Amino acid sequence: MRMRLSTTNPVRPCTSSSSSSSNLKPRHFCCTITKSKNNLNLNTRPPLNLENLFLDHDVRTSSSSSSWLVPEPTASVKLNKRWMDYQGIKNWEGLLDPLDDNLRCEIIRYGRFVEAAYRSCDFDPSSPSYAMCRYSKRKLLEESGFPATGYRVTKNLTATSGIQLPGWAERGPTWMAMQSSWIGYVAVCQDRKEISRLGRRDVVIAFRGTATGMEWLENLRATLTPLPNGEDSDSDSDWNCDSDPDCEPMVESGFLSLYTSSDGDRPSLQTLVREEIARILEKHGDEALSFTITGHSLGAALATLAAYDIKKTFKNSPLVTVISFAGPRVGNWSFRCHLEEQGTKILRIVNSDDLITKVPGFVIDNNENHHFPNHSGSYTEAASANLAGWIQKLVEDTQWVYADVGCELRLSSRDSPELNSINIAACHELKTYLHLVNQFVGSNCPFRATARKMMNKNLINS
Repeated sequence: MRMRLSTTNPVRPCTSSSSSSSNLKPRHFCCTITKSKNNLNLNTRPPLNLENLFLDHDVRTSSSSSSWLVPEPTASVKLNKRWMDYQGIKNWEGLLDPLDDNLRCEIIRYGRFVEAAYRSCDFDPSSPSYAMCRYSKRKLLEESGFPATGYRVTKNLTATSGIQLPGWAERGPTWMAMQSSWIGYVAVCQDRKEISRLGRRDVVIAFRGTATGMEWLENLRATLTPLPNGEDSDSDSDWNCDSDPDCEPMVESGFLSLYTSSDGDRPSLQTLVREEIARILEKHGDEALSFTITGHSLGAALATLAAYDIKKTFKNSPLVTVISFAGPRVGNWSFRCHLEEQGTKILRIVNSDDLITKVPGFVIDNNENHHFPNHSGSYTEAASANLAGWIQKLVEDTQWVYADVGCELRLSSRDSPELNSINIAACHELKTYLHLVNQFVGSNCPFRATARKMMNKNLINS
């Protein structure tokens, strides 16, 4: 048995029966970095006050002046013949190492929808519209700096905390006691040219990361809790775990609370998502359709829960794909198995230097045996098994055993010449992730700048 906090492989695709790789053709880099005149020093950060301790770092640096690391696609590649491959129908086999340029641009494109969610939210606690959307649905993408996407926002999404604060806390600062907050949106591709380029009508659900104190408190509720059995549950299917508690899908308590809690006349995030998906399926169900759910940090966790819920609620739903950035762990091994059985496709973009991707809980792998020393200093399998079994029982009893989900694209700030000295907080930022994706080549030669140096050195030597 092995207990670990995270995998260390640079890129870990899902298991597959074949090992084919992408064609090694001349690379056309279709994403660039645009810098403002006032370049930011990633090592310089403003001093944090108490309020800022409760915010994802992207919230504190999401102004237009700090967006120079957000790459912009400069070419429109037609995906219509292979769009399912890029949406993960084959678990991105052959596309992750080396990273396919079309997939690179798609990851960055969806990351920009998340950036729009950050820019659209009002993070000023003194504002009457604190934690609400600053723009109308019609102008959200344009006002947040992303015009001409071909998408139109059709639904605003709010999340509500299920934590009941004592009276004295409710009279505290607005940023701490805000129960419900705007957390993202649904956008439907409407432009005919973009639909033709994508090969289908794409629906994006984008979630921002933690912003309010209540959201942060929910993040701290890290024990696993069973998923509720609603009227739509498959009581007659293999998902019925009444006879085997170990197979029961469980997820982090706080994430589930934010997804399913309601407050008076405010519906839950789950209800809002289901209503909009039902409307879209009724209107566009006869077309080629895809649901792409994307988010950063807390938003990545909510994206995973929303994907699970959509596939479970709408039995004949089209391909559902999650593109997650800096996501924490969400559920246990059974939850992972249910996602795979559903056909939900998840691509997790992970920075090895980002601590958030290593929490909550533990990951236990029973496929390997490790040896621990006994009192005499020698190593015995019996001692290893006893100690490992005790540790496993401890974390299982406390409901802290998680499992990573989906396919993983693992990057590292330390491998990037431009980012190897940034601080821990900056490792978690969305713009850092997009910069790493934009520069990543493959595990053998991780970043383009390094590749160029090697090529130049080889030319000189030759």
